[in-house]
Formats: sequence, C-alpha cells, structure tokens
Amino acid sequence: MLKTAVNGMDPRTKLVIVLCLSTLGVFIQDIYMLTGVLLISGVLSTAFGSPLFSVVKKMRRILGLFVAIAVVQSIFAPSGESLLSIGGFTLITGGGFMKGISMVLRMSIVLVSATIMSTSNSREIIQGLVQWRIPYEIAFMVSVGIRFLPTLSEEMKNVVTAIQLRGVDLDKIPYKQRFKIYSCLVMPVVSGAMIKSRELSTAMETRAFRAYPKRTSYMILSMKPRDYATIIMSLIAGVVVLLCYYRPF
Repeated sequence: MLKTAVNGMDPRTKLVIVLCLSTLGVFIQDIYMLTGVLLISGVLSTAFGSPLFSVVKKMRRILGLFVAIAVVQSIFAPSGESLLSIGGFTLITGGGFMKGISMVLRMSIVLVSATIMSTSNSREIIQGLVQWRIPYEIAFMVSVGIRFLPTLSEEMKNVVTAIQLRGVDLDKIPYKQRFKIYSCLVMPVVSGAMIKSRELSTAMETRAFRAYPKRTSYMILSMKPRDYATIIMSLIAGVVVLLCYYRPF
C-alpha cells in the first residue's frame, strides 16, 4: 500500500522528506526518539525502493568507525556512572556512552534517509531544483557532488585491488601499518578523481556549457496533489515532533 502511494513521486517531494528526517536527526538528542526517526527513515527508504539493504551491508565496513566515535564521545563528554575505568582513569561513563550512541544514530539517520534520493536520477534532481528557482549552476554542482561520491569509492577499490594483486594481503597486516598504507592511498585516489573531473570539464566545454544565459529543458516536472499533500504532512510532522521534544506537554 505504501509502495503504491510513493511510486512516481516528484524528486522535490523526496528532497523535502529527506530534509525533514535529517533535521530531526540533527536537533533531537533523545535516544528513543532518534531510534524512532531511524525506523521511519528505514521504512520510507524501503517503500521508495531504494537499495537500503546494500547500504546497510556497506555500513558494516565502517562499524568500527561508529564504535570509535561512540567511545571518543564518551571520553570527552563524561557524565553519569563510570562503566569502564583503567588505572583509576574513567574511560567510559554511562552518560558519555549514551551521547556516543545518539551520535551514531544521527549519522545513521542521515545516511539512511539520503538513500531515498537515489531513487531519482540526477537529471530529475537538477530539473526539480531549477524549477524551485535555484540557479542551474548550483543545482548542477549538487548533482556532480552526488555523482562523485561513488566515483571516489570506485577509485579506492581499484587502488586496493591493485595492491592486493601485488601480493599484499591487507587483512593480515597490523592495524598500525594498515593505517599507514591507507594514508598513502589518498593521493592516487584524489588524483584519479581529479583526472575524471578534468575530463568532465572538457566534455562540458565542448558542449558549450553556459554559452547562453537562459536554458530550456525538454523535461518539465509537475507536482501532483499527492506531492503537495506529502510535503505539507512532512513539514507539519517535523514541526510537531520538534515542538513535542523541546516543549513537552
């Protein structure tokens, strides 16, 4: 039922939903409310048909980063009872650990809600922003930025594969040496991304990008009544949740 309702929605409607969910994730600090927002983000992402499960699988790779963030947040924002102490030094406290968990939940909300935008192609997103009176150059930069995120990931995979083909097993290397290796991989990854950006710039210039002050488009997006209703309901729901959080009845 929900999948049928959201099928074919305007990309601007999806953008408003993502902004509402991300805003709630940033401003809310209560763990239970953050968990609820994360569940809603997951349900909506699945309903829109985004590759949520593949994103969750990829998030397993940075699970250690999430744990590290939770521990660091606990160390530098101590409060409550001590949960772990070494040599009289309190390492993890109850309040600090809860703050760390809330930070991880915020990051998860932003990542999961952002998958909703992956159900629309870049051309639709650009056209939607342009029809919102946003300058085309800014809309195009947003689209290119989104496009280059998987490009950086692809460049990183290629460099790691090249190292493994030379007989280096990164899984068997100690973490300290592995960190040094990954730090050395930054330059080739950035270099590869810059080469592709130059190729994109050349392709844009050969097609006379910005040759005329005004652009026309064959694709004209039109919002349906359900799009307006969804936007209004999303904004009202976001405001109500924030009011309930900051001014509880």
